[in-house]
Amino acid sequence: MAFEIPDAIKTWSQFGHPILMWVLLGISVYALYLGVQNSKIRSADKETRKELIKKNFGQRHHRIGSILLAFMILGSIGGMAVTYINNGKLFVGPHLLAGLGMTGVIAVSASLVPYMQKGNSLARNTHVSLNILLLGLFGWQAISGMQIVQKIIDRMTS
Repeated sequence: MAFEIPDAIKTWSQFGHPILMWVLLGISVYALYLGVQNSKIRSADKETRKELIKKNFGQRHHRIGSILLAFMILGSIGGMAVTYINNGKLFVGPHLLAGLGMTGVIAVSASLVPYMQKGNSLARNTHVSLNILLLGLFGWQAISGMQIVQKIIDRMTS
């Protein structure tokens, strides 16, 4: 018994991945803001430190980072699944390869958290560097992804 996905779902499911990824790009920028605010605690004077600690930047950064990790991995898998369902293959190119790289980078970055919590500065610097790389790749992915969306729309309207 073969399960056939209705054409309407196949068509509109192609827009779920790009929408999710644009939302996650925005959330990534917010996570950056929270991380920067949290890092100010280490170098702030005593009064400023008290005020920054009250705002729970570190805890909020950790929660947002966890959400990003989960949804970025699920979004990557979902994007590949929808592409395969609609085309019977994946298109191996820069967008796919960079997306897979981003998935690996965010996983490694998240894996450094326990070491950072123990004060390991190499882990912290690596975490920051990986996340800067991730954000740069994410911005490029957003642009190249919109080119793919435009191709899909062109194919739908022709």
